[in-house]
Amino acid sequence: MIYSEPRLLAAGDASILIEWADEIDDAVNDRVHTLTQALRGRARPEIRDLIPAYSSLLVCFDPHRASLPEMREFLQQILRSPQTSLAPAERLVEIPTRYGGAYGPDLPFIGEKSGLSEAEVIRLHASVTYRVYLIGFAPGFAYLGSVPVAIAAPRLDTPRTRVPAGSVGIAGRQTGIYPMETPGGWRLIGRTDERLFDPTADPPSLLRPGDRVRFVPIG
Repeated sequence: MIYSEPRLLAAGDASILIEWADEIDDAVNDRVHTLTQALRGRARPEIRDLIPAYSSLLVCFDPHRASLPEMREFLQQILRSPQTSLAPAERLVEIPTRYGGAYGPDLPFIGEKSGLSEAEVIRLHASVTYRVYLIGFAPGFAYLGSVPVAIAAPRLDTPRTRVPAGSVGIAGRQTGIYPMETPGGWRLIGRTDERLFDPTADPPSLLRPGDRVRFVPIG
């Protein structure tokens, strides 16, 4: 459900959650990222952090610099501003990816499930320009959507204890890239050599909410 007006909910005494919907919707996600950019552009010292998600934005602030009612009023003013109706800036990031074999052990499963050849699964996965909905689960892990319905796949019944860094996976209609070696239950179809998270870089994450991503098959 998409709300007629954004909801501002107190999340403790030092943060406010702004919700536009309780479902995934690209237009709603655009509003999330547009407001995020507008608030970053204001550079308000009382705002400590901005955490965008699928259909909401968590605004964390310093309660010693602004009270909850003051921050709520400020956010309502921003939401009424014409600035928040502008389309968000987009950045396209291409991810070179080796599909199948040792890099994508679950590619045969998705092919069998969908009735497609492995080559067709790869073609479909690489045919989409994905949106970065949010960063979560692990530093630099971007939730990307949406893969074509034909290659959507359920998570593993039992997650792997070790997924190599750079692994590209599918879970439901989402796809994503593991930025570091970690346990995980997504269906692995390929791997990239791109470094998704570098704590010494600024910003540390290669992908950012609001970016667009394309996977480029390589040999």
